[in-house]
Amino acid sequence: MTNEENDCVFCKIVRGEMPCHKIWEDENFLAFADANPVVEDHTLVIPKKHFSSLSDINEEICCGYIGAIKETGKILVKKCNADGFNVALNNGEAAGQVVNHVHFHIHPRKKGDGLKLSFK
Repeated sequence: MTNEENDCVFCKIVRGEMPCHKIWEDENFLAFADANPVVEDHTLVIPKKHFSSLSDINEEICCGYIGAIKETGKILVKKCNADGFNVALNNGEAAGQVVNHVHFHIHPRKKGDGLKLSFK
């Protein structure tokens, strides 16, 4: 295990060293509630293996990742009685990535919820 993996908060969650509220998981991916949600039921989907960015993931893992995001989104739509969901990725520090372990954000959405995504 590298120092980066050893110190990574998401790797600690995967190893069971830190708690999380699991939404969904399989052998390769884990979805859990964001500790600092921007909307109710804001969820993160991560690969269980450490990758710093999306650029580091091979095609096979990428294909599985889309399936994990899709499955998590379906669960959240049903759980929240939502009308849809947004998927977001901050890839790299310049793009706003805070935890150096690739992760997609899923935001359940309801019509008229007032959430505005802004890119200024």
